[in-house]
Amino acid sequence: MSEASGLSPYELLGGEAVLRQLVDRFYDIMASDPRAAGIQAMHAADTTLIRQKLFEFLSGWLGGPELFIQKYGHPRLRARHLPFAIGEEERDQWLICMYQAMAEIPMEEGLRSHLEEAFFRTADFMRNQE
Repeated sequence: MSEASGLSPYELLGGEAVLRQLVDRFYDIMASDPRAAGIQAMHAADTTLIRQKLFEFLSGWLGGPELFIQKYGHPRLRARHLPFAIGEEERDQWLICMYQAMAEIPMEEGLRSHLEEAFFRTADFMRNQE
């Protein structure tokens, strides 16, 4: 995938505009899909700030501009998520939303597989409940 082409996942995805679309769609699905009610309840009604933070984090995580780190320092993902009870159910709700958002974005199958695996590993690492 990115090793052969020399492009980062951020570039292969389509850069800033497509990443913004992915993040917005993710939160729109979270707000509307009853299967995501548990994680939706963990978020403020106004998702403007968290949408921006996820966009900034994913930008750097995917190999694009390190926007989150420039603003907030190291992401410390696990520490930032400790106040929330996250088990397999919450992990899976998050993944349902992200995988659905990804399904609506045209991308090469190798990139999709790579991102699905990376998102699963990261979401699974956030679990702090049995």
